[in-house]
Amino acid sequence: MYFPRPLAMGVALALLAGSTLAASPTSPAELQAAWLAEARQSNPALRAFSAERGRSFFSTTHGSDWSCASCHTNNPGQGGAHAVTRKLIEPLAPAANPRRFSDAAKVDKWFGRNCKDVLGRACTAEEKGDLLTYLLTVKP
Repeated sequence: MYFPRPLAMGVALALLAGSTLAASPTSPAELQAAWLAEARQSNPALRAFSAERGRSFFSTTHGSDWSCASCHTNNPGQGGAHAVTRKLIEPLAPAANPRRFSDAAKVDKWFGRNCKDVLGRACTAEEKGDLLTYLLTVKP
């Protein structure tokens, strides 16, 4: 059956809207809610994420010589540069860069890469939630 191009695109978009990617969180608050639900599976006593734990996590080296601040600087409201490649990195704090934490696929991609570099493992939902809670307190 033939569909005119605009109609075919509309059908494709409607099918995508039902996919899990389209239903993925797209705001910091939605990410926090998803991570809190996930974190409570392993820690039912967890009531809320902690900006202080997030700040400590951001600035502490873990297992290697790197911390989040190694590339994102001690002020995530400002830009940074990759510690090895020197590639420029836009500010991490959502107040300084509203595009941060707005695309769930990108958030998953970068947490996957960066946690592996800094921790040598994937970040837990609690670590991600604490870090984002801290980043939401940072002003440009």
